[in-house]
Amino acid sequence: MIFECSKPVTTNDDLQSVWRMARMGLEYVFARQGPMAVGINQGGIFARTNAEEATPDVQFHVATLSSDMAGSPTHTFSGFTMSVCQLRPKSRGWVRIKSTDSAQAPAMQPNYLSQPGDRITLLAGLRLARRLAATRALKPYVKSEYRPGPNAQSDEDLLEFAKNTGGTIFHPSGTCKMGDIARDPGTVVDHRLRVHGVDSLRVVDCSIMPTLVSGNTNVPVTMIAEKACDLILSDAR
Repeated sequence: MIFECSKPVTTNDDLQSVWRMARMGLEYVFARQGPMAVGINQGGIFARTNAEEATPDVQFHVATLSSDMAGSPTHTFSGFTMSVCQLRPKSRGWVRIKSTDSAQAPAMQPNYLSQPGDRITLLAGLRLARRLAATRALKPYVKSEYRPGPNAQSDEDLLEFAKNTGGTIFHPSGTCKMGDIARDPGTVVDHRLRVHGVDSLRVVDCSIMPTLVSGNTNVPVTMIAEKACDLILSDAR
């Protein structure tokens, strides 16, 4: 969700000014500080959209800039973004080979939002973003809601907005899940990360997770790699 900011304090404004861009560069070169020293998402929130959830079910990435999509030019107005990410989606897609030629890209179908529970959680997250924007702390900085805009109020409108503008949060996992092949023929690696039926081959990344972790995958995959090192050394001994 994108909001127009009432004050010229966003990264959008920095990028509209040669002097402010120069200051950003100098801050980074000489002090390793400023907008260039961090990612575009300078704030984060874990929240529960449902009080019955034991742990947060959505994550917000708050960026001090706005654009039509990731990597596109920023807007010319002062703006900021609150991205809503569902942490434990139930929708499941698939990845399949299309050819015996390994250079051929596989067929992929993510099936985003195919489960009703995913749609309910995402809608609750979008409405929570609006409530946050209306809080006493944040309201002075909100000039207006740019996207999806105040006219989008119904579940149908918000869901259509999510379908048209949503995207991956770059945490894909589960395509080579770990498990007992005798119990689940869909598993790819065993408990020591070895590919079933193939000697001397392991998979060491997020694809071995049977289900997605509730948050960023960087630390978990580092732990998986550390464990893989132990397993490989143990086998070598």
